[in-house]
Amino acid sequence: MKSPFRVAVINDEITQDFERACEVASREFQMEWIELRGMWNQNIVNLDSRAVGEARRILEKYKLRVTDIASPLFKVDWPGVPKSKFSPKGAQFGADFSYDQQDEVLARSLELAKAFRCDRVRCFDFWRLADPAPHRGAMNQKLQDAASKAGNQGIILVLENEMSCNTATGAEASRVLAAVASPYLMLNWDPGNAAAAGERPYPDGYRLLPKNRIGHCHCKDVVSTEGDGKHSEWAAMGRGEIDWVGQFRALKNDGYRSAVSLETHWRGAATPEASTRQSWAGMKTQLQKADAL
Repeated sequence: MKSPFRVAVINDEITQDFERACEVASREFQMEWIELRGMWNQNIVNLDSRAVGEARRILEKYKLRVTDIASPLFKVDWPGVPKSKFSPKGAQFGADFSYDQQDEVLARSLELAKAFRCDRVRCFDFWRLADPAPHRGAMNQKLQDAASKAGNQGIILVLENEMSCNTATGAEASRVLAAVASPYLMLNWDPGNAAAAGERPYPDGYRLLPKNRIGHCHCKDVVSTEGDGKHSEWAAMGRGEIDWVGQFRALKNDGYRSAVSLETHWRGAATPEASTRQSWAGMKTQLQKADAL
C-alpha cells in the first residue's frame, strides 16, 4: 500500500481478539500500521507485562507498526464541579479511572508507547461541562503539564476532539492549541466527532486548525437524523455526510504525513469485523479519489 499517510485501523473496532484484528488489518486490508486501544477485553493501560509481550509478538508476526496508544487519559470528570451529563455510568472501552488516577494513566501510557515503539499517546480534556470557561485555564495547564512530561520522554500527546468532552470541534480545538503552545501537544483531528457536535468539519472546522499541530486523524462518518446537523448517527465511511475526499486531499496538500486511522463505530453489518470491512472499503475508495492511495 502506497500512501502519504500511515493508513491504519483501531484494533478493537475489528475484534477484541488481537491476533485476529492484526490478521485482518495486515493480510486483508494490506495495512502496515495499527492503532492500539484495547484487546482481550482489557483497556490498553490495564495490560500486564505478559500481555504486552504477547501483543508485541503478534505485531511482529503480522509486520504491523503502532501509530499511537489510544489511551483514555483525561476522559474523566473535572473535579470540584457538578458531574457532567456526558459522564458515563460505567467503564468505556474498558476504562474506568478517576481523576486522581490520571497521573498513573499518563505514566502507564508513556511506558506503553515506548514498549510498542511509537511516539504518540491520545488524550482528551475531561467530560464536557455546561460552562467550561471558568475552568478552561486550569484544564489547559493540566494539558501543558502532561505534554511536558510526555515530551521529556520523546512522546507527543494528541488531544482528540470528542463531542462528549470540552474540546469537540475544530473551532474549540484551535483555541486550545493556541492556549497550549507546547510542541508536545498536538491534535487528534476527528471530523466525525466534530460533525456529531454540529460542526461541518471540512472545510469549516479544518480551516481553523493550525495544520502543523495536527498529529493524528480518526476516520469515521456520520449522517444527520433530523436534518439539523446536531442529531446524528454513525455511518460507514463513504455513506455519510463528511467530505472525506476533500479532507484527505487537503491533508495531503497541507503536508500531513501521520496516521489516518479507521475508527469504524458504525455497526450496521452483522459483526464489528464485517462493519469495519465495509467501512474500510469506503475509506479506501475515498483515499484513492483523493490521490492519497
